[in-house]
Amino acid sequence: MPRPERPLELDGTALVEFAVDLRRLRQDIGGPSYRELGKRGGYSATTLAEAAGGRRFPSLEVTLAYVRACDGDVELWEQRWHSLAAELNATAAAEPEDHDQAPYVGLSVYRAEDAFRFFGRERLVDDLLALVQRQKFVAVFGPSGSGKSSLIRAGLLPRLPAHVLRTPGEHPMRLVPGFPSDPETVIVVDQFEEVFTLCQDADERARFIAELLGRRAVIGVRSDFYTHCCMIPELAGALQDSQFTVGPMTAEELRRAITLPAMKANCTVESNLAATLIAHAHGQAGVLPLLSHALLETWRRRSGNRLTLTGFQAVGGIDGALAKTAEAVYGSLDARQQGRARDLFRRLAVLGENTEDTKRRISPAELDDDQDTAVVLDRCTAARLVVRDTDSIEITHEALIRTWPRFREWLSSDRDGQRVHRELTHATDVWEQLDRDRSALYRGARLAIAREWATRSQALTARERAFVEASTDAEAEEHVVARRRAKRLSYLVGVLAALLVVSAATTFYAVRTRNDITSQRNSAIAQNLASEAVVEHRANPSLGLQLGLAAHNLAATRKTRDAVLSTLATVVTAHDEEVYAATFSSDGKLTTAGRDRSIRLWNVGDRRKPVRLGTLTGHTGPVRALSYRADGKVLASSGDDGTVRLWADQKEIAALSGMGSVRAVTFSPDGQTLVAGSGTGEVRTWNVSDPRNPVLTATVRGHTDAVRTVAFSPDGRTLATGSDDHSVRLWQDGAEIVSLSDTRLDVYDLAFSPDGHTLAVGSGNDKPVRLWNVSDPRKPSEHPSLTGHEDVVGSVAFSPDGRTLASGSDDRTVRLWNVTDPGHVTEIATLSGAAIAVADIAFSPDGRTLVWTMFDPTMRLLNADLGAAVAEACDSVGPRLTEDEWRRHVPDVPYTPPC
Repeated sequence: MPRPERPLELDGTALVEFAVDLRRLRQDIGGPSYRELGKRGGYSATTLAEAAGGRRFPSLEVTLAYVRACDGDVELWEQRWHSLAAELNATAAAEPEDHDQAPYVGLSVYRAEDAFRFFGRERLVDDLLALVQRQKFVAVFGPSGSGKSSLIRAGLLPRLPAHVLRTPGEHPMRLVPGFPSDPETVIVVDQFEEVFTLCQDADERARFIAELLGRRAVIGVRSDFYTHCCMIPELAGALQDSQFTVGPMTAEELRRAITLPAMKANCTVESNLAATLIAHAHGQAGVLPLLSHALLETWRRRSGNRLTLTGFQAVGGIDGALAKTAEAVYGSLDARQQGRARDLFRRLAVLGENTEDTKRRISPAELDDDQDTAVVLDRCTAARLVVRDTDSIEITHEALIRTWPRFREWLSSDRDGQRVHRELTHATDVWEQLDRDRSALYRGARLAIAREWATRSQALTARERAFVEASTDAEAEEHVVARRRAKRLSYLVGVLAALLVVSAATTFYAVRTRNDITSQRNSAIAQNLASEAVVEHRANPSLGLQLGLAAHNLAATRKTRDAVLSTLATVVTAHDEEVYAATFSSDGKLTTAGRDRSIRLWNVGDRRKPVRLGTLTGHTGPVRALSYRADGKVLASSGDDGTVRLWADQKEIAALSGMGSVRAVTFSPDGQTLVAGSGTGEVRTWNVSDPRNPVLTATVRGHTDAVRTVAFSPDGRTLATGSDDHSVRLWQDGAEIVSLSDTRLDVYDLAFSPDGHTLAVGSGNDKPVRLWNVSDPRKPSEHPSLTGHEDVVGSVAFSPDGRTLASGSDDRTVRLWNVTDPGHVTEIATLSGAAIAVADIAFSPDGRTLVWTMFDPTMRLLNADLGAAVAEACDSVGPRLTEDEWRRHVPDVPYTPPC
C-alpha cells in the first residue's frame, strides 16, 4: 500500500498552483502510483513525486516526463513551465542582492577586493606578472567578455607592490598629474580603447600615449581595437615584444571558476550543472560575463546550499539569463519610464565604426533630474545592469549589448539619428563649459538637422532642449539684424549688384541644405523602417516584408535591401527541437536532422511551400551531421549516440559504433570512402564501396580534442579536419601533411571551394571567417580574414559555382560574400531577423536555393539569386498594407504602399 501523498498548503503562490495541477493530472487518469508513473516517464518515483511536491521548481525535462506519463498536453505544459520560470526569474531579479555574500560578481568586473573568489586564471596571472616584471610596457589584449579586466584587477593588481589604476575617459591627459613620479609604481590603464572611442582630440590622445610609453605601464585593450593601436607608430613599436593575449578558458579553468567560489561561500554546484556550464562556455572567449551572471542568478535561486541545473534552466541558461534579467527590469517600468530606459541605454553606448558598439561612460549631469529617471537608474543599478558613482554612470558590461535583443534593436534603429543626438549632447556640453557663449550655438544646416530630428524624438533632456532653443533664437536674431542691415544698404545703389549675388548664393545654399535635410530625413526613416521590418517579420511576415519594401523604395541602400531579403526568407518548422544539420542530395532533395533524433527529407522545388517526404529514425541521441554520397543514393548520419548510420531508399542499411559523440561525417567525392570525426579526437575511415558492409580502413590520431568538422577537397586527395584543440589539419593518404594551429583559432566548420584552391574556416574571436589558399596543400597561405560577424561563425558553405561564400553565426545573422578573388572579398548581403544562433547552411546543387537552420525547430529558405529575390518580392506579399497600418509605421511619408 503506497504511502499517502503529503497535502499541499494552498498559499496562493504560482509554484504551489503548478504542483496542484500536476497532481490533478495524475488523478484524472485514475491515480496510479509514482512507481508506475516512473516506468512510463523514465524517471524515478522519487523525482516525479518531488515535481508535484510544491517545494522545488522541477526541471523542464522532469515536468514533461510527468505530463507524458499522465497523457497530458505536452505543448501546453511546456508553455506553462516557461511562464512560471519567467515569473520566478522576475521576482528574483527584483530582490536586493548582497555583493559581499554572493560567490559570483555577475556582470561586474572582479576587483582587487574580489581576489579571494577569483579562480581559474592562476596560470595566466603568473604569466602576466612575469611579463610585467620583464617588460616596462605591457598591453593585455582580449575580446570583449574574455575576462581581461578581471585578470588585471583581481589577478595582477594584488600582486604588484605599487600601482595606480585608471580608465582614460574623454580627456585622458587629466589623469597624468595624478601619476606618481616613483619609477617602480606601475600605471595600469584599463579599457584603453576609450582613447579611441571617447577621446575626440587626436593630439591629446598622442600625448597621453607618449606619457604611458615613458613609464612602467600596463594597458588593457579590447582585441578589435588592435588595428587602432597599430596605426600609432610609437605604440606599434612598443607592442612588438609586450603583447599578452587573453583567450578562452580551458575546461579545468572553467571548472575551478565555477565550483571554487561556491565552496568559499559554503555552497556546492551540482555535477550536472557544472558539466552543462563547462560545455556551454568551453572554447568561447566572450562568454565569461554571461557565465558569471548566470551563476549569480542561479545562486540566488539555489536550493538550500546547492546550485542546481533546475535553477540554471529557470534563469534562461547562459545566453538567456542576462536578457531575462534586463527584460524583467524593463517590464517592471511603466510606459513613460520605459521610454526613459530606452533613452538612457542609447546614451550609454558608442556606435561602432567598423567595430562593435561599445559602452560609454556618462556624467549624471547629462540626464534630467526627475522621478522617472531616478526610478529607472535605481532599478537598473539594483539589477546590476548599470553601475554608477557620484560622477559617472555606465553599463556593467558590454555583454549586455550583445545579448539583450531589445538593447541591440534600440541601437540598430535610427543610427543616423543617434549620431545626430550624440553630436548635439557634445555641443551642449561645450556650450555650458563656455558659460553658454553664443558662439558655441548651432547655426545653418547643423541646426536644421538637429531641429528636424528633435521634432520626431522624445530623447532630449532639458539642457539639450535649452541648447536647441537658444540656437534657434540666436539664428532668428541674426536674421533680424541681417534684414535691418539689408534694408539700410538697399539705399546704396552702388552695391545692389553685390546684394543680388549674395542673395542668389544664399538661396542656392538654402535649397541645397533643404534637399540635404530631406535626403537625410528619408534615409533616416528608411533605416529605421528597415530595422522595424526585420523585427515585425517575426510576428507578421507579410507586414514585415511590405515595410522592408517600403524602406527600400524610400532609400535604396544596402541596409534596406538586406531588410527585404531578410523578410523574404520562408520560415519552416522543420523538427520538434533544434535543427543541427542540413544538406542536399545531388537531385535537389533537402535533408535535415536535429536534437529530436530524427532525420527528415524535403521537396523544396517550391521554396515557399516545402513538402516533407519522409522521416528516418534509428539514432538514440541528437543527430549532428549529414552527408550524401555523390550519386545521392546513400546518406550518412552521425550523432551523440556514438554511431554513424548509412541509409538507402529511406531504410537503414548499416550502423558503425564505438566512437563517442560523432559531430562530423562526410563521403569522399568518388563515394568509396567514408570519414567521421570523434569526440575523442580520432578520425576514422571506412571503405564503403559496398555501403551495406563497410570495412574500417584506418583510425587516425592526431587531434588532442574533439573533432568538430571534416571535409574533402574536390579532387578527393586532401582531407581537412578541424578540432577543439584549435587546429585545422590536412591529410593525404592517411598521413598528416600540415597543421594550421593558433591559440586563437577556434574551429567550428570547414568548406573547400569547388575549384579546391580555397579552404574556408568558420571560427570565433577576432577572425570569425578565415580563408586559406590551399592550391598547394603542403604550403598553405592565409588570405585576409572576413570581418563583420559579431560572434562565433558555426557554419560556412560555398555556392556550387564557387563565387559566393555563406557564413552563419551565433550573432543570429547569415552573411554572403563575393569570393571570386579570395584576396579581395566583398560582402554581398547580411540576412538578419532570427531570434537565435544559426546552426547550419547549405546551397542546393543548382545554386538557386539557400537554406539555413537555427538552434530552434526552424529552418529558412531563400532564393540565392538576390537580385531576382528582391524583384519578385511583391509576389510573396499577402494582404496589402492598409492606409491606417501605413500611417502607424510611416507617419512622415504619404500613403504609397510598395505593392
